[in-house]
Amino acid sequence: MELIGLQKLTLLDDPGHVACTVFVQGCNFRCPFCHNSELIPLHTAAPPLRQDEFFAFLKSRVGILDSVCLTGGEPLLWPETENLLMRIRELGYRIKLDTNGSFPDRLERVVHSGLVDCVAMDIKNSPDRYAETIGWDRAPFQQVQRSAAFLLSGEVEYEFRTTVARELHDEMSMDEIGRWLWGANRYFLQNFVCSQQVPDQSLTPFDQEGLVHLLQALRQWIPNAQVRG
Repeated sequence: MELIGLQKLTLLDDPGHVACTVFVQGCNFRCPFCHNSELIPLHTAAPPLRQDEFFAFLKSRVGILDSVCLTGGEPLLWPETENLLMRIRELGYRIKLDTNGSFPDRLERVVHSGLVDCVAMDIKNSPDRYAETIGWDRAPFQQVQRSAAFLLSGEVEYEFRTTVARELHDEMSMDEIGRWLWGANRYFLQNFVCSQQVPDQSLTPFDQEGLVHLLQALRQWIPNAQVRG
């Protein structure tokens, strides 16, 4: 397990909290719109962030920061993540975890162990377009479904979010996602933003009118869904 980056201060990644965000190398998905594609390989040629450096930073910010956001990559790809969360928790921090939902056993374990206060789960697309959207023919959709159902049970604070690109998402997709996740209390649409790191440079964002139409389709089932950003 490699920590690869640290944003030392953010007010956006865990709204309402003064946080830092640490990035974990490695992801099992290959989303064509990923803006952190350099984090997809399991290992990187760049020097990793040493854990002793990371924890020295956290100790120096006790009383200044109140939250640590763990993102990636996919943090739950690694069995060692549970121990990392334990060490963060021992310092008294709130913890927000970002995940793609493909490791439900590990997600349930860290929640039941009291190691996570909030989970942000990426919903990549409607069920029938999941494989296309994550770049994996054998999309682990049953695992994703299980993680989503667990979060919907309300055992932990959560949010769902979907990054939307015109070539991958449409109103029908949003309608199907809404039917699937009916009852979700926090759901955000995030418009695709192109950058040099995005694997598929042919993808394009929605205009404002297109985003409104997507949101309307989603709100038939999830009335409090919002556009973020």
